[in-house]
Formats: sequence, structure tokens, C-alpha cells
Amino acid sequence: MTFVLDGLVPCQRYAYRVLVGGKELAMDDSLFVSTQCLWKWRTEPPDFSLVTGSCAYINEPAYDRPGRAYGGDYGIFGHMADERADLMLWLGDNTYLREPDWGTRSGYLHRYTHTRRTPELQRLLRSTHHYAIWDDHDFGPNDADGAFAMAPIAREAFDLFWPNPEGRPTGLRTITTAFSYNDVDFFLLDNRTERVPGNMVTTTPTILGAAQIDWLIRALKSSQATFKVVAVGGQFLNDAAVFENYATVPQERQAILDRIDAEGIRNVIFLTGDRHFSELSHLVLPSGLSVYDLTVSPLTSGAYATPQETNNLQVLGTRVTERNYGVLRFTGPRKERKLTMAIHASDGRLLWERTIQAQE
Repeated sequence: MTFVLDGLVPCQRYAYRVLVGGKELAMDDSLFVSTQCLWKWRTEPPDFSLVTGSCAYINEPAYDRPGRAYGGDYGIFGHMADERADLMLWLGDNTYLREPDWGTRSGYLHRYTHTRRTPELQRLLRSTHHYAIWDDHDFGPNDADGAFAMAPIAREAFDLFWPNPEGRPTGLRTITTAFSYNDVDFFLLDNRTERVPGNMVTTTPTILGAAQIDWLIRALKSSQATFKVVAVGGQFLNDAAVFENYATVPQERQAILDRIDAEGIRNVIFLTGDRHFSELSHLVLPSGLSVYDLTVSPLTSGAYATPQETNNLQVLGTRVTERNYGVLRFTGPRKERKLTMAIHASDGRLLWERTIQAQE
């Protein structure tokens, strides 16, 4: 169900109740929704924070692979809720479809609702505002691409469970959208609908597709935001051409970087998931502009303990090979705005933190 709350005013916190059959649904905590402040031309941009992550696997033994459970440490959701962030950005694989799921609409709905019934996750869902992209496991089979026949059902299920902003770029058939939060613009991309695998020889491989890339560059160029956050399922900057890294389609990856550089687009931060480990990557473009890629993975699925590839753009000391989540804090006056990125273990421990200053 989607409820539209109209008549709200900026910079307010509203309490609400949920009634089922006329009776109030008992909750362990109070329920609130907040509206953004009207700050532009009036004050400095408000400080705010978000939590983020990818790869949330919830065990269901009847449908899981035999052997050791793949999911665990569900308490991570409680620690994320404790961050009291202003929003949560889900970076794909937000649920894990199993083989019986991706053949029917009822299978998709079962998988989403099974995940949402997790008590620890429910607390996080109640604690803040949520936005999402998808990746292969909440789209279809492992490494699924645009040829997947059930893609329309995948999109319907995604829209039912993630009420992202309704506005989508004209002419695109993807789930692409964008929204603003204070002085930061967020661009939510679709790396599945137009994907053609990198191993194809009779057609040109692609991940985002020409139309979506063109929209992204134009949207980034017109953005007046201090930081421009681009969310996409797989790693963008990691230059190791393995698995589903963007480096497996090097011409398209380079074309995006060249256009960001040529257009003079500052303060682009990619947020990515998928890899079952976390790390920060950094690239300085020929013009001197910096591009970052913060990968945050996994939340509750299995961690990749010994990744073998060499990421030449990795910021030393930032690779994490255990379950974790990310926290981004945007702080400071407009002309001294900074972004602090932190990775926390599943028990809430701070594993590392880095701060970058906005480029003028």
C-alpha cells in the first residue's frame, strides 16, 4: 500500500499511527516522518546523514542451498537504525530471489514480504526514509541482464516495495530516478534493464546504455548541488575487469569519465554494492577533478573474505571483508562543505573513516 501524505509543511516532524481493522497496531517504538527544511537563500545547508549498504540475505531453509546458512548478523539493521540517519539508500541485492521465485509474480512478492517480515529489519524500515536501486538478485537470476524475460514482473515488484520518487526520465524504460536532499543530489541508476554482458561478441556490451548515460551526464551538468551522489549496483571505479565490475565494459566506463571531465562536473561520488566486500576508490581526472566510488557490501549475506583482484584505485586501508554498513555525513557551511564516509561492522564498531572536502 502507498499512502500519500499531502498538506505537510517544511521542516516539521510528524507522528503517525497505523490502524488495522480500526485498531492501532502495536509498535515497539514511535512512528515519525520528517519533511526537509526550506533552507536555500535563507541559511547554510543543514547537516545531514545517511546509512547505506547492499546484499541483504534473509535465510529461508526450505529454499536455501544446503549447508551453512548464507545469511546472518541481522542485528546489523538495529545498529543502522541507531545511527538516526536522515535517510537510508539501498544499493541493490536488497533481497535475494531464489530459483522458485523468479518465475512468477507470486514468487517475487513472497521473497520481498519474507525479507520485510524480519523483525530487526522492520525497526530500520520504521526509523528513517528509504530509497533504493536494484541489482541482479532483486531483479532475477545471478548476473541477470536485459534479456531476462521476467523483467516486467521484477520492475512491478520493485515499485510496489520501494516508493522511490515517481519522476523518471522521459524515454527511458529503466527504474532510473533522482531526488534532492538539502544540498546533495542523488541519481539512482538501473544497471540491469539495458545490460548486455561483457562477454558478448555479436552485439556491443553495455551496462547502463547510451540513453541512460546521456541523461546522467546532462542531469549531473545541470545539478547545482554541492555533492552529486550516483548510486549503481556494481563497482564503477575498480579497474579490475572481473565479475560485474564496470571495467568489464571499459569503453563505456571511460566514456562516462571522459564526459564528467569534459563537462567540468565537480564532486561526483559513486555509491556501489554487489561485491561482498567494501572499499573506497579514488580517481583524479586529467583536469584535476576527483571522482570517488564507495562500495558498501554485504549487509547480511556472505562476505568475500579473500578477494584476489588488484584495484589500482583503492584508497589504502579501506577494504573490509566482513559484514558492514556505511554512514555518510554531509556537514559544514556551503563554501566549506565536506563529506565524511565511515564503514561500520555488523555490531556497530567503526572500522574506518575518511573525510573529503568539496572541490570549488
